[in-house]
Amino acid sequence: PPRSTLFPYTTLFRSDSQSSTTLAGTLAKQAIQQDKVDLLFASSTPETVNAVATQAETLGTPLVCSNVPWESWYVNLGGNPGKPTLTPKYTVMYFLGAEHLAECFIPMWKRIGAKYGNNHLVAAAFPNDSDGNAFRAAFPPILKGAGYNMTLSSAYPDGTTNYSSMIGQFKNAKADFFTNAPLPPDFTTMWKQSIQEGFKPKLATVAKVLLFPTDAYAMGAPAYNIATDSWWVPSLPWHSSLTGQTCPDMANLYTADGLGQPNANISNYTLFEIAYKALTSVNNPHDHEEVAAALYTVQLPEAIAGPIDFTSSKNPAPGVAITPPVGIQWQ
Repeated sequence: PPRSTLFPYTTLFRSDSQSSTTLAGTLAKQAIQQDKVDLLFASSTPETVNAVATQAETLGTPLVCSNVPWESWYVNLGGNPGKPTLTPKYTVMYFLGAEHLAECFIPMWKRIGAKYGNNHLVAAAFPNDSDGNAFRAAFPPILKGAGYNMTLSSAYPDGTTNYSSMIGQFKNAKADFFTNAPLPPDFTTMWKQSIQEGFKPKLATVAKVLLFPTDAYAMGAPAYNIATDSWWVPSLPWHSSLTGQTCPDMANLYTADGLGQPNANISNYTLFEIAYKALTSVNNPHDHEEVAAALYTVQLPEAIAGPIDFTSSKNPAPGVAITPPVGIQWQ
């Protein structure tokens, strides 16, 4: 739209990265150098967010990110999640990390295990990409601390079409549970082959896939016994910092506007909440240095995605605010 009711003197540009890292970087560079934007938003997977974050840091433009595991975002900017001393200058993000997904999946394994038996063995297949590498590092120590062992396949390239070797490994291990963080088309292929080859864990808990109702509809019956995470659901107890509207209010408005069943991407509303807080705290919203510094002072006790506090000593790294996920299963 030419004018935003949130920022009445602001022009908004919207670009679709088509999940292409190259295109995301090109669009970000174009927005900064040609459109002369003062603030960027980026959301939804490292394939989009990391490329935009790189351009924002390189070209000195403030950026607020979401829907990207914090470890992937941080490593991309040159940080070490194990020793988080790097402070990005122009970009902040809110979301979850690989460790929070492990903490989200474990209670689901316990719940199913209490009813159907639990050998505390989890099969895991993580791809050789930024998300997969973060999961491969984070999951084993957390699961071990919770009393679970892992049978972990070798890292596989995105786009793999034959998973027979790892499926055989998991069948032989007799794992009760399965977890991974694949590209959605890869999971569809992998899961169909698993069913065909007789690997049927009591519960599969997967990240990055089956996040939206349409994904579950498209998979149909094979989606049975699969659970996933969600970083936003209508029943969360949060309020908008801008209007006071609740999460149920937002969900109802989304459906009333003809957009269908509410989904987790409603949490992107908080990109605007953070931006508003920063832009209204500075003397000159066109001063990139001042706005970037202001992002690091944002505190929102209430926000649609959950409380945001970039000043908290509990944050896992500078510029990161955690909004934990919940476990869900489509019915």
